Amino acid sequence: MTLVDFFSPPRLGTAANLDSAVWPGDARYDVDGRIVVGDVALADIADTYGTAVRVLDEREVRQRCRAYRKTFPEFEIGYAAAALPIGAVADLVTGEGLALVVCSSDGLATALTAGVDPKRIILHGTGLSRDTLQAAVTRGVGRIVLGSPAEIDLLATVATRPQRVLLRVSPGIEQDLPRQAIGFPLDEVAAAVARVLGAPLLELIGFHCHLGSQIYNPDHYGEAIRRLVAEMAQVRREHDRILTDLDLGGGHAVAYRSGDAEMNLPELSAITEDALDAACARQHFPRPNVALEPGRGIVARAGVTLYRVLSVKQNDGGHASVVIDSAARGRTGDCAGMVVANRRATGPQLSATVAGRAGDVILATDVRLPADLRAGELLAVPCTGAYQPGATRPPVIAVRDGHYTQLVAREPNLLDRDAS
Repeated sequence: MTLVDFFSPPRLGTAANLDSAVWPGDARYDVDGRIVVGDVALADIADTYGTAVRVLDEREVRQRCRAYRKTFPEFEIGYAAAALPIGAVADLVTGEGLALVVCSSDGLATALTAGVDPKRIILHGTGLSRDTLQAAVTRGVGRIVLGSPAEIDLLATVATRPQRVLLRVSPGIEQDLPRQAIGFPLDEVAAAVARVLGAPLLELIGFHCHLGSQIYNPDHYGEAIRRLVAEMAQVRREHDRILTDLDLGGGHAVAYRSGDAEMNLPELSAITEDALDAACARQHFPRPNVALEPGRGIVARAGVTLYRVLSVKQNDGGHASVVIDSAARGRTGDCAGMVVANRRATGPQLSATVAGRAGDVILATDVRLPADLRAGELLAVPCTGAYQPGATRPPVIAVRDGHYTQLVAREPNLLDRDAS
């Protein structure tokens, strides 16, 4: 049984080829053969708002929040808002009981404007200005994560009231990002701890780590727990201070195409629980409060991006070149899972190369599309709710129970003006 089966049993009428590993759980074909998400036909969204356009299934976001909370009942779950930094999404996930993790001045402003309780915000300090840190302290942001001596010193100079902080630590595990991006290596933790403890208004409550992105092996998190609990015990021995919080970050893999590896949440839960029990027993250390920070794990599968076919050129050997109305500077493979959304294609297929309308950006190769695909048809790319690259911003439309609402308006760009 997969995680999707466990938390979202299959619905009658869901087409077998709309894989629930990459599509929202309620995606299906209607009687006219159109793909429907949130009880709204995707073709209706495209007709109303134009393309490219991103559709976000609110029910799927809520289901993912609930899945994390049910699987990790003893952990705090914080949504990594950089995955989809929209105020309405911040409001939605906090309404489902999640904290909010932000890593920029814009992210902090969005969260506060959305009315998120500042005590439920975790702010990552990397690259933040003095003004932003000062605003965070003034507004009472719950935790600030610091990953360099400069960040510690800057926060210490602007703090006018006690501020709870965590140190970002690199536990030296295979999946780690480069040292400069992830905080203090283990051999520098002692000095960083002393630096924070020497700042009167900074209250060190624990450690944070970020192991990387698209991690599907839960053993990495178990090893991080073992190493970081040992460091927490060392702080107690050297400073007679018990750190209470351990934030394991995010990076949980999602499947972008059928068959891709993804993080198994029940397995991650079992491994982290065992690691906590073993590490705390070995170090004679009290169990810390543990947090996770999923981002794409919450919103990726809830998103579907729609494009209009601009041209189809049949080539020799049963191959086609397809141009869609994408102005994004995407990466090869970004559209690999696309399917026709305006009709149920059941006839012969061919292999296609898909390019954006600039012509020089290949978005996918060897995509299987209908042999009779024609200009004007609608293509849908599932699992695009998180971290979508591009020089321009398409509108974001939320769907739920047959209704749809615009969350983000279309951002004008030169290609749009040229085409008008």
